[in-house]
Amino acid sequence: MKKVRFGILSTAKIARNALIPAMKRAENVEVVAVASESGKAKDFAAELEIPKHYDSYIDLLNDPEIDAVYIPLPNQLHKKWAIEAAKHGKHVLCEKPAALTTQDVEEMAEAFKANNVIFMEAFMYQFHPQHNRVKEIIAAGEIGDVKLIRSTFSFSLDLESGNIRLQKDIGGGVLYDVGCYCIHASRLITGEEPVEVKAAANIHPTHDVDTTVAGTLTFGNGVIANFDCSFEQSQKDSYEVVGTTGTILVKYAFRPDNHEGDGLLVINTKNGQREEAVQGDQYKLQVEHFADSVLTGNQPSYSIEETLKNMKVIEQALVSVRN
Repeated sequence: MKKVRFGILSTAKIARNALIPAMKRAENVEVVAVASESGKAKDFAAELEIPKHYDSYIDLLNDPEIDAVYIPLPNQLHKKWAIEAAKHGKHVLCEKPAALTTQDVEEMAEAFKANNVIFMEAFMYQFHPQHNRVKEIIAAGEIGDVKLIRSTFSFSLDLESGNIRLQKDIGGGVLYDVGCYCIHASRLITGEEPVEVKAAANIHPTHDVDTTVAGTLTFGNGVIANFDCSFEQSQKDSYEVVGTTGTILVKYAFRPDNHEGDGLLVINTKNGQREEAVQGDQYKLQVEHFADSVLTGNQPSYSIEETLKNMKVIEQALVSVRN
């Protein structure tokens, strides 16, 4: 089988712990190089058995044996290096958020089109089959008409640490970090864009980033989506779909990989309650889908246009919390 040859731009934890292992499990992907401008590439490559390493991102992009790059750099660097990769003819799988503004995403889209490269933002959770199962249950009419979606994604972070999530100048804040998943899930389940976005936040007094956000998305079809995300609360990542005759709770909506890939749906209908376990390797499924798009030339199911739509809602929520 033909494989997409990947280069990794950065030695970030998510690359080490999630994406590179997933790429090694994938059938149509090969990791051939890693680059770091902090001097860590050599040891990182040795640890993860990656054949080549570079001390500069440009040197990796100049490697003719690399087809695509994965970018897990700090948020504010996504745009710069995604565009640079496109100019070097490399396809791009980029961590979320793809950029910090809708204008950034629009400029990125122009670069991808001009250089004829495939791009996908790495919202890995959507590739877990539990979400398609949710849609099937809704389509079958088991919970009636959907009226409300509640989503939450939080974990406890030391707010006095030097964690990059707390650094405003590099795209810190909880909405960019995990709130974006709640917004994405609300759009995924409704299949629509909100007509109104409102949010409130706790803003850290010294870091000046949002550490807890609660918001409401109002959709034109009568669905309301409430979401909350936080660096100040215990670990939780779930969403619930509430209909006129029942509910669906997705207990491990965004990180089922923390439960060995086992998603769990709790469905309440007029016939009673049941649970459904849905297994999936979301990181592997994500990289395989992206690689398949590269190999076939077809756009990914999650296109740059969808990235732009999600970014617009994030931007509206950020404006709301600052007003």
